[in-house]
Amino acid sequence: MAVPLSVRRLGRIAYREAYALQEALVAERQAGGGMDTLLLLEHEPVVTLGRDAHHENVRAPAALLAARGVEVVESDRGGDATFHGPGQIVAYPILDLRPDWCDVRRFVNGLERTMIDTLADYGLSAAPLAGHPGVWLSAPDRKIGALGARVRRWVTNHGLALNVNTDLTFFDLIVPCGIRDKGVTSLARELGREVPLRDVEDRLATHLARIFGREIVEDITRG
Repeated sequence: MAVPLSVRRLGRIAYREAYALQEALVAERQAGGGMDTLLLLEHEPVVTLGRDAHHENVRAPAALLAARGVEVVESDRGGDATFHGPGQIVAYPILDLRPDWCDVRRFVNGLERTMIDTLADYGLSAAPLAGHPGVWLSAPDRKIGALGARVRRWVTNHGLALNVNTDLTFFDLIVPCGIRDKGVTSLARELGREVPLRDVEDRLATHLARIFGREIVEDITRG
């Protein structure tokens, strides 16, 4: 039987606020309460530095970051430096992986597959790239989706970020994920048009639920 999944759409929200909500949901799941939850949102402009980050991968000086309204936050997710901002869909699944998903690599593969299947709905063929985290389009290699997750006592948080209508010039402020020789793209750039975020959210939620054996039982949009 499928595990219930609550989908909560938060709109645009500051990184620290979303992190506090994740922490509360993780604690609840670890204590055996609540239900698995998928948070779907956009962040206010922010550069996050994961546990493996090198601070020199933030290229821009503090004054330029401030002028563009970009906060810099250290995060306990995996990975290096990345950017989150308007037009990018961030998905934070708070899932209890017990009993049959207790495999971190399998969990990460599931997040990759969620983005790959979502992009396929728009006619784009994406895949992982050996040695580089995230989901990529090829010829030339360009990153369209980022991953940065954490698993504690088999409850997950953080997750994935998919560039939809993102202003890609923000990525010039950093070395994305520490990768210097490859590009970044978005769904809008590849299709030559803006894409409704709600449509992409719907597809992400549907694919994630299917891949992880969940059933969406409620879908809440924050007013």
